[in-house]
Amino acid sequence: MARRRLLLVAAGGVAIGVATVTGRGGGGHLASSALDEAPHNGPTHKAATAKSTANPARAARRASVPPARTVDTVAGRPMYYVDDGPHVIALTIDDGPSPVYTPQVLNILEQYGITAAFSMVGENVSYYPSMAREVADAGHMIVNHTWNHANLTSMKRSQLPGEVDRATDAIESATGKRPGMFRAPYGAWSPTLLAYLANQKITPLDWSVDPEDWARPGVSKIVKTIMGSTKTGSIILEHDGGGNRSQTVAALKIVIPRLLDEGYQFTVP
Repeated sequence: MARRRLLLVAAGGVAIGVATVTGRGGGGHLASSALDEAPHNGPTHKAATAKSTANPARAARRASVPPARTVDTVAGRPMYYVDDGPHVIALTIDDGPSPVYTPQVLNILEQYGITAAFSMVGENVSYYPSMAREVADAGHMIVNHTWNHANLTSMKRSQLPGEVDRATDAIESATGKRPGMFRAPYGAWSPTLLAYLANQKITPLDWSVDPEDWARPGVSKIVKTIMGSTKTGSIILEHDGGGNRSQTVAALKIVIPRLLDEGYQFTVP
């Protein structure tokens, strides 16, 4: 169980309370490399805000447990669902690009003619710009996922450009496209962050189906969660970076045709 702050607008002010809830994901570490194929020995995710590194191998070993997700009504609400009609859903892929797993995910999406949204970490984009460009050239949406997957909830406004704008610049430099959406690591939002995004005219993107594939619970568990939780409007969270994502790739090979067989259509947020 995790604890999170609930920010509630009441009587013209903000009341802050604490509620106990089940923790939800979006976890994962940073720069991907061939080292991602090596299995981790037990849970290695620790709560931390990551610092930038010029060493992809060292960054690939860094991990983080998702902190409590914040619910905020002060400066707007992130997008948790898409609204494009019956049986329309969205698939989002986080924490890449990875030279190991991103190509595998792209092959699956191409096989089924699906467009997805890739939430990219700016630092990874700087390591693998050609991989980021390949995703964009395939017609997929690119979403800003911070520079180095830091938890932004405790950051001051003056610190946000180093995470948000720096990642935007890296993505635009690599792909030629400037992302108009932003996903907070761990789904952790703050009034300061949401206000900053609103000022920049960037849409905050969250998710509604989290199979916790980042924790590598097993292919069958990932498939079961997605198939049991997905409904019209769902935004599904998966990962192509931040660790060994072989389970994610294997699960996508199963769930995508199943979802299509059930009549679902894929869109982007």
